[in-house]
Amino acid sequence: MLTQEELRQRIVAVRRRIVAAANRVGRHPSEITLVAVTKTQSPETVAQAYTAGLRIFGENRVEEAGPKAADVARLIAPAAPPIWHMIGHVQSRKARDVLPWVAMVHSVDSLKLAERLGRFVMDLGSVEEKEPEPLSVLLEVNVFGEASKYGLTPEELPSIVKAVSVLRGIRLQGLMTMAPVVDSPELARPVFSGLRLLRDHLARAHAGLDLRELSMGMSDDFEVAVEEGATIVRIGRAIFG
Repeated sequence: MLTQEELRQRIVAVRRRIVAAANRVGRHPSEITLVAVTKTQSPETVAQAYTAGLRIFGENRVEEAGPKAADVARLIAPAAPPIWHMIGHVQSRKARDVLPWVAMVHSVDSLKLAERLGRFVMDLGSVEEKEPEPLSVLLEVNVFGEASKYGLTPEELPSIVKAVSVLRGIRLQGLMTMAPVVDSPELARPVFSGLRLLRDHLARAHAGLDLRELSMGMSDDFEVAVEEGATIVRIGRAIFG
């Protein structure tokens, strides 16, 4: 387990790399959100990362995330709780379990999942007898159709965007992708540029939609993702080892 100082230094190093990548292409670093991926990390480690300055954390497994979020909230009390994102695959039958702790779901890969998330959000509003705050979601896109990855195809994306954009209970805010594991980050660049081009096309076709977010880039390739327009990068190993 890293010491508090080691963790702080790793976070500083990642942020500096984000700044440098943004500067290379004339972007402002404030446009990029760092989500620290805490899969397999203990609540104590997440609490250390919070103390070191991180505020947004991403989880891959629904069953692990809820209890961890509760444990972290207890550890850092009375400080404001961190913000949690769901970045891993969500089975439709587990959609309800996401809602108590999540602020954004990056990995919506079907209309069925979007509909279930929206319905459960509205159900919670009915219980509380008030209009609920919509859940922010991103559509996961399998840009080049890799058999090993989840996600919508570019061909089915336009119709799904149209359907999801009118659902109550959720707010579509952009797209997400997973790049392949490659020897050089440069080999992932076409995936990131491809997602950006898809988003730009959708934004022109749906002028009323705010598709500002592009969640792409992880520890091995986030600098290339930032150069290609990422607004959210998901970093685990570069922070936690």
